[in-house]
Amino acid sequence: MNPDRIYLTEGGLKMDWITGIQRSLDYTEAHLTEKIDYEMVAKQAYSSAFHFQRVFSILCGFSLGDYIRMRRLARAAEDLLCTDEKIIHIALKYGYDTPESFSRAFLRFHGITPTEARRGGTVKSFFRLSVKLILSGGSTMDYRIEKKDAFKIICKKKQVNKPQGDSATEEISAFWNQCTKDGTMEDICKYGRFDGLGGVLGICFSGDMADAAFPYGIGAEYNGVPLHGEGLEILEIPPYTFAVFQCKGPMPEVFKTTYQRIVTEFFPQSNYQYGNGVELEVYPSADVSNPEYTCEIWIAVNEKK
Repeated sequence: MNPDRIYLTEGGLKMDWITGIQRSLDYTEAHLTEKIDYEMVAKQAYSSAFHFQRVFSILCGFSLGDYIRMRRLARAAEDLLCTDEKIIHIALKYGYDTPESFSRAFLRFHGITPTEARRGGTVKSFFRLSVKLILSGGSTMDYRIEKKDAFKIICKKKQVNKPQGDSATEEISAFWNQCTKDGTMEDICKYGRFDGLGGVLGICFSGDMADAAFPYGIGAEYNGVPLHGEGLEILEIPPYTFAVFQCKGPMPEVFKTTYQRIVTEFFPQSNYQYGNGVELEVYPSADVSNPEYTCEIWIAVNEKK
């Protein structure tokens, strides 16, 4: 992806969504020399910090934190080349506590030290993002809306770091592997029922997001059998309206592609917005290597006002 543009195709985004993302980018650029509050960045796009960072990573291929870091280092290089400001002052200006930490970050990004840059060395540019809309024809996306009463699940939970590139995906994949190897999946199946949602669940409790992480669970609908200390917990999911999307194809590529279409096509153009509650991944089997594999994404939604 060209670093100075986000290209949105297949119908694009509504203008209010585009305007919101651009406002967030403008806010970030205006506060590069300050401590940036991700909640305030997301607020410019009328979004929660969790969902904004998730959408940002999907659209750009890098995290909001990485974007801010690269813009700061690019601006720092400009200051070194174009001003007589001391290196320590530039380091502090862009959020580095010591010249040493600034030099390490600068070297990793630019390939030379700040001192070498000041003497005329070659540095990298990293242009600010701007949002542009390209319309390339409409497309269809199948979904259904389901209103579901409160129900209980049996699950094992883990705190997962906020989306930073693919780091959250890697943590979640490792959690699934761990639960498969240590017998947790067998215990979940013992206490689970599969005649409702139709599979083992990955549960993102986005409504319980903390400053740096959110709870993610692996489980199933609870069948009511008394629980006997297997390290699992019984939780109640309150009533929600869900938008349900089918993923069909090789995993995990089709999951990522479907989620990208959800955030770039469905939400901007539909009458629904994130409900900020839970997201469910419904896996009917473990045969994820099958090129015809089918699973579902359930996202709690509210109607837009």
